[in-house]
Amino acid sequence: MALNAAPCSSVVRSWGSIQFILSCVNPHLSSNPESMNTDLVSYYKDRAKEYEKIYSKPERQTDLLIAGQILQDTFSGHDVFEIACGTGYWTEKISRTAKNILATDINDTVIEIAKSKEYSQAKVDFQIADIFNLANVAKRESLFGGFIWSHIKLQDLKSFVDVANSLVKAGGTIVFMDNNYVEGSNLPLTDKDDLGNTYQTRTLEDGTTHKVLKNFPSEAAIRELLTDKASEIDFIQLPYYWILKYKNI
Repeated sequence: MALNAAPCSSVVRSWGSIQFILSCVNPHLSSNPESMNTDLVSYYKDRAKEYEKIYSKPERQTDLLIAGQILQDTFSGHDVFEIACGTGYWTEKISRTAKNILATDINDTVIEIAKSKEYSQAKVDFQIADIFNLANVAKRESLFGGFIWSHIKLQDLKSFVDVANSLVKAGGTIVFMDNNYVEGSNLPLTDKDDLGNTYQTRTLEDGTTHKVLKNFPSEAAIRELLTDKASEIDFIQLPYYWILKYKNI
């Protein structure tokens, strides 16, 4: 017997004019449709307490040490604007050498966890902020965005980079870091939309299931995107992560 087409519900989360998650879940395609959550902000709020477990994977430890050193060297003595700081895992690494950090996130739950940590050397301030709706914010010397690039829709990346660049002084340093897709270490991709955005299905410890936007860009695609937007582009390819460094123009 054929199943009748069931209505599917769309969820849109926007930062300013940027829509970074838009999903439609058909209950006939999900083994547990009632618990499928397609809102990325809600996902990270629910995940807050288990957020940093991803960094305990044994195969990624060498990369994490190398990445930490690269960030500390890059931001040594700098005034840093951090977007999507999460629970402060990378904030703490950068604080060991930076001068000042304004660490921001749209999610208050992860910010509260980040505030509870100890930070050395740098003066660290936290702010709940939507980077696409900031007003009267002084431009900083540098910007860091960890694991946010992959959660921006492909069609919105140019606007995202423009906003990030607008937060940094001309000639300032901008750094993004994100995941490479490594089979067996990353969760498999379970969906792809008409524009090429890819998604993972993630289950949290409380049993809730979330459809999460997660793109894995190539170096070539990133370099093409930065045409006329950046200078001194340095793309560092590690086995499990990539790090992008460039100067704002």
